[in-house]
Amino acid sequence: MSRLKVLSVVGARPQFIKAFPVSDALRRDHDEVLVHTGQHYDESMSGVFFDELAIPEPDYNLGVGSGGHAAQTAEMMTRLDAVVSDEAPDVVLVYGDTNSTLAAALVAAKRDPALAHVEAGLRSHNWAMPEEVNRVLTDHCSDLLFAPSESAAETLAAEGIRNGVSVTGDVQYDAVLRVREAARERSSILDDLDLRDGEYVLATVHRAANTDDRDRLEGIVEGLVSSELPVVFPVHPRTEGALEASGLWSRLADAENVVLVEPVGYLDFVRLLDGAERVATDSGGVQKEAFYLDTRCLTLRDETEWVETVDAGWNVLVGADATAIRAALADDDPLPEKPSLYGDGSAAERIVAALSEYGDA
Repeated sequence: MSRLKVLSVVGARPQFIKAFPVSDALRRDHDEVLVHTGQHYDESMSGVFFDELAIPEPDYNLGVGSGGHAAQTAEMMTRLDAVVSDEAPDVVLVYGDTNSTLAAALVAAKRDPALAHVEAGLRSHNWAMPEEVNRVLTDHCSDLLFAPSESAAETLAAEGIRNGVSVTGDVQYDAVLRVREAARERSSILDDLDLRDGEYVLATVHRAANTDDRDRLEGIVEGLVSSELPVVFPVHPRTEGALEASGLWSRLADAENVVLVEPVGYLDFVRLLDGAERVATDSGGVQKEAFYLDTRCLTLRDETEWVETVDAGWNVLVGADATAIRAALADDDPLPEKPSLYGDGSAAERIVAALSEYGDA
């Protein structure tokens, strides 16, 4: 078997989570150079994940930080191009749909390494979302495409992408399976917040479409404060700024049923999600984690790339409509039997096997 040099690029919370089972499997037979773009640069949003998940320390931290989409992506491309030039990898491996993903994809597409995309084939069909632009362009640049589901592979085929596609399952399922028991054993977050399993709602809000639109943000706030159960809300830095700027912070802070907390580490977050009666979120990753942890989900968006969870009846799209959020929070109809949608928890092994096969070709 040929030994590959793989340059893995991460930059945001969901990518740190997806990377740790892949890095673990990859380093048994291949050489990995791990690059952190610095897209998430706050310790609570970045460094803590490397510590808790035992991800190897990045070989490069580009420290790009925040900025507008064009400026951030351009700066990442400039710095990544230098790294690719110095390291000369065989493969550049990217995850998901962030600006870090697109920047690395464009650099690889214009240089010699093959480009491999984890989470290929996902579509929200909303081109107003920067993530949709990133994921579509990355897929069409990629040589190896790792689809988490059969429907994702069908989406790629419908767009004319058939070569290099592997249905691997979802690496986030790998991650959740590894972390769930550790979170139950090591996290004290429920005791710290005086919570009990099944007796609270978890909420996360971070997407610009919600935080940068006051009407949408107000609808979400009004929906959450209507919950009969306590709502635990780890507040993303962007969301906190938006709530303060829009005058909505006090509405949440003064609500008796809302518990506002700082962003939490991944083990604590998994414990909160595992114990929640349901979750209200605009995160794609949290939708999937909820599904894996048997937690009912309402999605604060008008569409989702994880359509299978909606079709299965475990996820409901409520947008930012306070009435719809209120109804979904109060819905106590029993959930249907949960189907197996995203593999069996061995996606990382399948990804590495596909990379090894590519190296031997």
